[in-house]
Amino acid sequence: MLLGSYPGRLSPKRRVAIPSHFRKILGSRLIVAKWYEGCLIIVGTPSWRALLDRLTAKVDLVTEPVRDTDRFILGSAYEIVPDGQGRFVVPKALARYAQLTNEVIFVGLGERVEVWDSQAWNIKETEVSKKASVMIEKLALQKREGGEK
Repeated sequence: MLLGSYPGRLSPKRRVAIPSHFRKILGSRLIVAKWYEGCLIIVGTPSWRALLDRLTAKVDLVTEPVRDTDRFILGSAYEIVPDGQGRFVVPKALARYAQLTNEVIFVGLGERVEVWDSQAWNIKETEVSKKASVMIEKLALQKREGGEK
């Protein structure tokens, strides 16, 4: 399972090394793509299809939100094969989208890794920590309501 946060450095040519702990779990063939809230996502190719299936589960494939999700994520996806030290070049369009500068943060979230510019991550982490107790209450309420149906 992909857990924890690890710092990284983006070179002037947009080269970055995936933390070794994550590489062992992700495998040697990866997908990097735009993700929500201004970050990137990295997943192993076996997890890619499962992730996409979860995003569009129980939704008609011809609806605009599904088409737009496909455009946003699939249209920005690149298959990457990191070198022996786990390095790869972040495609220019993705680096621009995520506003990656010198310092990045890799955040393990179960089956996926998010890649954030470190300043953007600090802001997001602060936002999330301020509302964490409210979010867990909402999730618990949704689960209770979903279980009563």
